[in-house]
Amino acid sequence: MTTQMKAVVVAKENATWELQDRDRPEAGPHQVLVRVRACGICGTDVWMARGTLSFQEFPMVLGHEGVGEVVAVGDGVTERKIGDRVGVPMVQKNCGACDFCREQHPNSFVTAANCAAPTLTGVNVDGAHAEYLVADVSGTVLLPDAVTYEQAAPTLCAGYTVWAAIRRADPRPGGRIAVVGVGGLGHLAIQYAKAAGFHVTAVTRTPDKQDLARQLGADVVVADGAALKAAGGADLLMHTSSSHAAVTDAMAGLRPWAKVVMMGIAEDELTLPSLPLVSNSYQIVGSAHNGLEYLVEALDFVARGQVEPVVEVFDKERIAEAYDRVNSGAVRFKAVVRY
Repeated sequence: MTTQMKAVVVAKENATWELQDRDRPEAGPHQVLVRVRACGICGTDVWMARGTLSFQEFPMVLGHEGVGEVVAVGDGVTERKIGDRVGVPMVQKNCGACDFCREQHPNSFVTAANCAAPTLTGVNVDGAHAEYLVADVSGTVLLPDAVTYEQAAPTLCAGYTVWAAIRRADPRPGGRIAVVGVGGLGHLAIQYAKAAGFHVTAVTRTPDKQDLARQLGADVVVADGAALKAAGGADLLMHTSSSHAAVTDAMAGLRPWAKVVMMGIAEDELTLPSLPLVSNSYQIVGSAHNGLEYLVEALDFVARGQVEPVVEVFDKERIAEAYDRVNSGAVRFKAVVRY
């Protein structure tokens, strides 16, 4: 096996993403070496490349939506074997020693935020925008045979996020779900909500996304909270937008005892309408990756053909173009890079 590989390196804040030669990593104890076949570009990658979020020093190899085959296993690995098709999501493992870890929580974004020293793919260790990646075996998930690498990559973060949010919010069977924003998260939220049997309303002010939302399965498409209310309202509002203001506006269409589940990250301030919040007993719920069991479920929806990530696929030599399209908001809806 070659000792070199190609990896995408972000040299400094706002730098062009460049394909460079790097030493291929080796699998240590309890680790697997994955030959990466595809990796998606997430909004979190963009925020880190811009310096808006900072978890490690530049230069960085980003990417937490990596999928491929196991090509080597380290000492003590029994859960995976060479040839397994796997995904490596962001949270690989916790430190196991801090006060938070001693409480024995499942690995999730809460682990990432509260563990003293978590291992986070493409965040504080090298990520999957490379030909090879090492990962703790506990931070891998088997891919269904029916799911292609191009489908699996965006499911590892965007699909995982929205499905875990629906599960965490626990809407009543047959309830009404509204999705604010039709983008990388939103286009999948519409599909998962519809596949799970809910009435789905898409909330978007972008005219060319309205027909797309209907094609993705939305029963109704509206532009704002007033129109959402007129269309029957929502029991669950899914925040997948890059605008907190859009979500606050959409809350005008909530039904009594509704929930707002927060997934989208935005730079504007979130201002909540206090009187309606109190008067209607609304609940605001934070959610991201809530345990690997929900990722397994999210992948199964894709395997059954009930959810189809909409992707633009780029060869690794076009990485700079792929990043630029994501950074500018031009990509529909997820960029996936082949390695």
